[in-house]
Amino acid sequence: MQLVVGGAYSGKRKIIRDQCGEISWHSAYHNDLLPDWKIKFSSSSMLVLEGWEDWIKKDLYLYSTIDEVKEHFYQQIDEICELEKMHEKPVIFIMLEMGRGIVPLKEEERSIRDISGWVLQYAAKKAESVQYCWHGLVRTIK
Repeated sequence: MQLVVGGAYSGKRKIIRDQCGEISWHSAYHNDLLPDWKIKFSSSSMLVLEGWEDWIKKDLYLYSTIDEVKEHFYQQIDEICELEKMHEKPVIFIMLEMGRGIVPLKEEERSIRDISGWVLQYAAKKAESVQYCWHGLVRTIK
């Protein structure tokens, strides 16, 4: 799995479009549900998953604790990575770097930011490569 991370509108999508051929986008921003990624994974194109913070926000209310939410997303990432290896088909995660150290005032926003950060760290650990994008520039950090 490849991970591309950066701030909002930093050029993450453009970098992927420039680097890759045919792409299937699975996006929370287009109301795609995370578990439905398997439908697009079956196509011949590369799969890109984006909008993790939106999926986290929606799932925040389905679980009793933050740890349960984190564990749910860790399991999702593990499953995606397993199928990627089994089918030798590349998957790219686009994740948003949230806050740059600024702590939101509202508890819900803090929870989303915190969980997103933990999920991002987990994805970075699992990724074969990690690219950081800012102002349209990209740096490979793993």
